[in-house]
Amino acid sequence: MKYLIAGLGNIGPEYKNTRHNIGFQILDALAEASNISFNDSRYGFVAEYKFKGRTFVLLKPTTYMNLSGRAVNYWMQKENIDIKNLLVLVDDLALPFGTIRVRSKGGAGGHNGLENINQVLGRNDYARLRFGIGDDFPKGFQVDYVLGEWGKEELKELPFKFNDCIEIIQSFGTIGVDRTMNVYNKK
Repeated sequence: MKYLIAGLGNIGPEYKNTRHNIGFQILDALAEASNISFNDSRYGFVAEYKFKGRTFVLLKPTTYMNLSGRAVNYWMQKENIDIKNLLVLVDDLALPFGTIRVRSKGGAGGHNGLENINQVLGRNDYARLRFGIGDDFPKGFQVDYVLGEWGKEELKELPFKFNDCIEIIQSFGTIGVDRTMNVYNKK
């Protein structure tokens, strides 16, 4: 069974450690923990991760956040992955820092990457892991906050949160999105 795990973010060193790149950062943590590496491929950096007989195609789109749908659609087609086996990792301003929510479907919630995926796929019934980045910014400074780097206290917590995200990815592939939501959305 194959799964596509798409971690959203932006390419380039200026975005590397920003809140908006949490999808990239989660996949980088998984790759490091599993001793696998990404290859530069069409529309993204791609790695293959094996867990309990499942194959996870890890994708970090190189199309920039606002055109993530192009990369997700391409890799779903190339690897013949059904939409029920797609999990998208994104940042979420509406959740407090470090809060992780898994959803089986839903709207974009103002997230441009999800909006583009919904538009390109023509549907929104795919799983997503929303990673809370909080909303601790003055009115009118949302872009600066989202594209800003993590604070010192946040950086201390991130490795623990990455471990939770890796468990969620593994759970998604082994027990499915509904049971994963039941287990992890309660934490």
